[in-house]
Amino acid sequence: MSGDGRTHPDIVKEDDPTTWELAWSQGITPWERGEYPQLSLREAIESSGLDLPRKGRALVPGCGAGYDVEYIGQTLGLECLGLDIADTAVQRANERFAKAKEANPDLSLSISKGDFFAMNPPEEELFDLVLDHTFFCAIPPSKRADWAKQMAKLIRPGGYLITIVYPLVPYFEPTGPPYWIKLEHYEELLNSNFVKVLDKVPEKSSPSHQGRERLVVWKKI
Repeated sequence: MSGDGRTHPDIVKEDDPTTWELAWSQGITPWERGEYPQLSLREAIESSGLDLPRKGRALVPGCGAGYDVEYIGQTLGLECLGLDIADTAVQRANERFAKAKEANPDLSLSISKGDFFAMNPPEEELFDLVLDHTFFCAIPPSKRADWAKQMAKLIRPGGYLITIVYPLVPYFEPTGPPYWIKLEHYEELLNSNFVKVLDKVPEKSSPSHQGRERLVVWKKI
């Protein structure tokens, strides 16, 4: 395992999503560094100048222990749903949310175990905000087109997709997760249904993200 958050190739298998639970249950979670909330996410919400929604629903797929779910719920006041495929991650997120709601009963935080690509909510339950933070880079590149179709399906018109584009590296890396990405990978997939409203190198990044990320926010057409 390297220091860049790369999972062990003998644990997480591209063709077997259930192996994420094996990684969680064995404590092989290098992406869980305690650097939460990510400074780039804080910048998007607290100082970007974007008119992000203050009511409605938010989704964080691949949320792990739920740090970003809690942060979005606290700062924007949205009904915030996390989604993960690993039972251990769901359990840890539920524990975190229970403590947060003890301190602030008005928070609306929840997590479900499930497959992002199988989500099919009715129109009245579409999302006003979705965060992709290390989810795009965790899925096999063969599923990226489906990722974009699902984002367009789940986000209501006028809603926002916050993408923390990471890890950006100057060379092709065939293995993962995380899989090699570049900004153009997002643009090619999203430009037909979204307009880019923010694209920048964050003013501050967490140590593991320094020099390797962009903050890009999209608005659903």
